[in-house]
Amino acid sequence: MKFGFNTPTAGPLCGAADITRLAVAGEALGFDYLTFSDHVVIPNDISTRYPYSDTGEFPKGGGGARHEQLIEVAYIAAKTNRIRLVTSVMVVPHRPAVLAAKMLSTIDVLSGGRLTVGIGAGWLKEEIEALGVPFAERGAVTDEYIAAFKELWTSDNPTFHGKYTSFRNLEFAHKPIQKPYPPIWVGGESGPALRRTAALGDAWYPIGTNPAHPLDSLQRLTAGIGRLRQLTAEAGRDPASVGVTYRVQRYGAAVPAKASDGERRLFSGSLGDVVDDLRALRALGVGHIDVGFAADTVDGAIAELKAFTEQVRAKV
Repeated sequence: MKFGFNTPTAGPLCGAADITRLAVAGEALGFDYLTFSDHVVIPNDISTRYPYSDTGEFPKGGGGARHEQLIEVAYIAAKTNRIRLVTSVMVVPHRPAVLAAKMLSTIDVLSGGRLTVGIGAGWLKEEIEALGVPFAERGAVTDEYIAAFKELWTSDNPTFHGKYTSFRNLEFAHKPIQKPYPPIWVGGESGPALRRTAALGDAWYPIGTNPAHPLDSLQRLTAGIGRLRQLTAEAGRDPASVGVTYRVQRYGAAVPAKASDGERRLFSGSLGDVVDDLRALRALGVGHIDVGFAADTVDGAIAELKAFTEQVRAKV
């Protein structure tokens, strides 16, 4: 099992010196990957329901200064040597298909093949529409753009004719270092997200705290993985070829004890309980776990990374 943690793209720790210290410290502590979230702009008035809170409200403090995701990934790639870089997730409709494919390929080349492309269709209607994409069509745009990425990354003469993007007679180089292309982790917990994973993804990448599609207990996550395996087989692919990753917002005593189905909530309780959960998820075939930390200073965040390394990772 591999472990990652979030690199801030916004908030009090998103300064260049701070994100560099965090990334370098995480690499030195043996973490396997860093994650980076994606918002280009935050609307002043948001009517769209935020999917990862019970109230549906976008988190306070979510506005303010914010980096563009892929530029920050490239910046951190230059500051690190080994640790992998995961877009968590890249909202595919945010960027034109050919440009996004080029940016991702460039990051993979310049990082020495360390990129993982976490993708999603997006939830924030006002933001997606400000970037020129009809919100109701975001899923179709995402599926088409991913197909276009793969064509650009693998074909010597990439040609594509779709509803949302078309191209021909192009030279697209460099290709990504990773072959056939960087791993694609599909975010989301809904039926469409599972179907997208089964058809297009190398791994499913859910968050355990979505109230609408909760995967907050071992039973619910097990059922979700079973559904993924079924859909993957129906898509004509080997279910074993699609991995499972999992994002944990918090862990330990601060996490409510009861999950949405009345069972024990994953990653609640003592550190021993958290270690047991990780072992159970590993037995289910979950290959990657990334964790959010609560500190609001760099020193505090590094202390949390060290504590997690010593108290949890070392015992799994």
